[in-house]
Amino acid sequence: MREGQDDQSSPDKRVAQWLADAARGDEQAWTRLVEEFSPRVFGLLQSQCRDGDLAEELTQSVFATMAEKLASYSERGQFEAWIFRVAINRLRDEMRRRTRHAKPTAQEKLAEIGDPNGGAGAYRTLDPDQVTDLEWAIDELSRSDREIIDLRHTAGLSFKQISNLLDEPVGTLLARHHRALARLRESIERQRKGKP
Repeated sequence: MREGQDDQSSPDKRVAQWLADAARGDEQAWTRLVEEFSPRVFGLLQSQCRDGDLAEELTQSVFATMAEKLASYSERGQFEAWIFRVAINRLRDEMRRRTRHAKPTAQEKLAEIGDPNGGAGAYRTLDPDQVTDLEWAIDELSRSDREIIDLRHTAGLSFKQISNLLDEPVGTLLARHHRALARLRESIERQRKGKP
């Protein structure tokens, strides 16, 4: 691929080319894949688990899996959904493992509640009060609502990609997303009025 050609192709074609090149051992293509997707994978995992260290560990694990399976990867055009599915499955496996093998520590309980000053990647442009209000409101959501918000706004997936990832119809996801956003707005309004 010639230099500058990346900018002229669609994102899906660009990613497909990087995948093909990386599978043939092209380190520059591998670096592009990591640079493109690791911040979004990390952001999704961190927003779901509220633990930066765990999110970093799982992100590395996701990319290790990707490196192992790259040569045999065959779902061309579905890479984004695939990598986020791997990330979510890895997080779910880790949470199940932790639940089975250990009682939660105080630090894990606090991480579950969320760090109001941490500011997940998608919220960096908000001022600290807005971040606090938003994270408080997100923590008030059910796990299912948080998942749809995180996949859409933190990971930046389209509803079609989320549909493929969660194996749910797009219409159902649109309705869930709409309800989750309405709940977020209500929670933020209650928080600002001082009525949590």
